[in-house]
Amino acid sequence: MGLSIALLTVSDSRTLAEDRSGDVLQQRLELAGHLLAERCLVPDNRYRIRAELSRWIVDPQVQVVISTGGTGLTGRDGTPEAVSPLLDKTIDGFGELFRVLSFETIGTSSLQSRCLAGVANGTVVFVLPGSVDAVETGWDKLIKGQLDERTSPCNLVQILPRLCER
Repeated sequence: MGLSIALLTVSDSRTLAEDRSGDVLQQRLELAGHLLAERCLVPDNRYRIRAELSRWIVDPQVQVVISTGGTGLTGRDGTPEAVSPLLDKTIDGFGELFRVLSFETIGTSSLQSRCLAGVANGTVVFVLPGSVDAVETGWDKLIKGQLDERTSPCNLVQILPRLCER
């Protein structure tokens, strides 16, 4: 059974028509049997990012959100700061593993990646850098397997129904 996934691109310089990273993610999630719930692009503004993400977090039809862009160190990069306050729990291993995998292709530049993941209101949220290489690494080596119920010994699909337990 496929999951319902929303895609958010954070960029001050691209449009949806020029969003190669978003295209790659959409193609890969659909190829894996998931459904695209919605896709949009917002400027690198923490309040616009939070507004879009919050809308999806409260929507019971959206199970996963993946964002790309705005994870660097420049003054305009604010996606981690926008997303972090919305998370109920963080998945620390995601960022750690992503940087290890990125090191294999981009070396020490991987330390500039501030990608992260977590859970908000039962919705799994992944925050990736905006390059095509980063999106491919994140999806192919980390996210895809965790969104596949056949992945052993455990995966995020198994625990989705339990994420809002109190």
